[in-house]
Amino acid sequence: MFGSAMLEVAIGLIFVFLLVSIICSAIREGIEARLKSRAAYLERGIRELLHDAAGRGLARTLYEHPLIASLYSEKYTPGEHAAGSPALLAKGTGLPSYIPARSFATALMDIAARGVDPALGSDPRTPVMSLKTVRANIINLECEPVQRVMLTAIDTAHGNLDDARLNLEAWFDSGMDRVSGWYKRSTQWIIFWIALVVAVALNINTITIVDFLYRNDTARAAIVALAEAASTDTAFITRNYADARQELEALDLPIGWASGWGAPAQPTGVLDVWNGLFGPLFGWLLTALAATMGAPFWFDLLNKVMVIRATVKPHEKSPEEASEDRQPKRAKRSRKKTAPPPTPSKAKARKATTTSEPAEASEQPEGSTVVAHEELQPALQRAALEDACDIPITHVTLDEDLPPAEGGVA
Repeated sequence: MFGSAMLEVAIGLIFVFLLVSIICSAIREGIEARLKSRAAYLERGIRELLHDAAGRGLARTLYEHPLIASLYSEKYTPGEHAAGSPALLAKGTGLPSYIPARSFATALMDIAARGVDPALGSDPRTPVMSLKTVRANIINLECEPVQRVMLTAIDTAHGNLDDARLNLEAWFDSGMDRVSGWYKRSTQWIIFWIALVVAVALNINTITIVDFLYRNDTARAAIVALAEAASTDTAFITRNYADARQELEALDLPIGWASGWGAPAQPTGVLDVWNGLFGPLFGWLLTALAATMGAPFWFDLLNKVMVIRATVKPHEKSPEEASEDRQPKRAKRSRKKTAPPPTPSKAKARKATTTSEPAEASEQPEGSTVVAHEELQPALQRAALEDACDIPITHVTLDEDLPPAEGGVA
């Protein structure tokens, strides 16, 4: 059975992973603010979407359009020309990190309707942008695949300019989904290398931490209390680098080089390869892999484990009682014996004492048949058992001996 000690060890380990993930994410955001890799990934995705790998054709025209150029202050400079996604630490060179889909679609339609020269587009005598003018001047896009996409967007809009723009926005969003996949994969790799450096620099060994928490009840209870308080704070994952680093170092855990080398024990000899080499390397690797999951993942997992602990603890303090349902007690059988039916002699005696007239003097109807009392005893006993009536029957008149009925309904 999964005991409470192991559950608390898991809670403490999750809390450590949460703090390490916050630290690594903060470092990643600092690198992103310096390099602006999002802008580099976005620019590469737009170049591939517009079939302009070198960035000298339609992609440059789009970035220099007033709707897009207003999003950044520097001059457009194409990124490196290479197949696939950009490098992990690609530099954005001052380009925008985000372009609204509406601005992209409107700028592309304006280029198709009025041409690539901004001076011509600013002439008030230029035609109004409509589906007709966009279709008539679609050659201005100078890219056959993009022209085909534009024609499809116009034909499926059924004469509505807004529907055509929405079609182009959907095309842009589908292309940006690929860019998002590039960026997420690169971010995971960057965080992994950052976490590996942090794990080695701060000596955050997962194996050592698990062994320490399992053996030390006081430290385990303290870190569980901190984790419980953190699980109720929704703003915990938004902490900065300094706060997360301070809270991690304040934990009573074997973190840092002051605790020495090795996991979980110090090397005992030259041949102790595990504690001397492979144990620490494996523990650091586990820490780095855990940090790549991200702080939101560990925060959600911490809340779920806390719910499990809340249901396990009451059962340990007060075991489940037996069910309150009780089987109904069987009624005690009465030990009082039923009185036997009266014997013929007793019945005769009781009849003699209760009857106002002697049996010999009783008058019988004419034509009736008198049945002997001794012959009726078996039937009388059965009737006494069935009807709970112990009065003996002495005279029985058969149906054929009854007098004829008088009157009736005519």
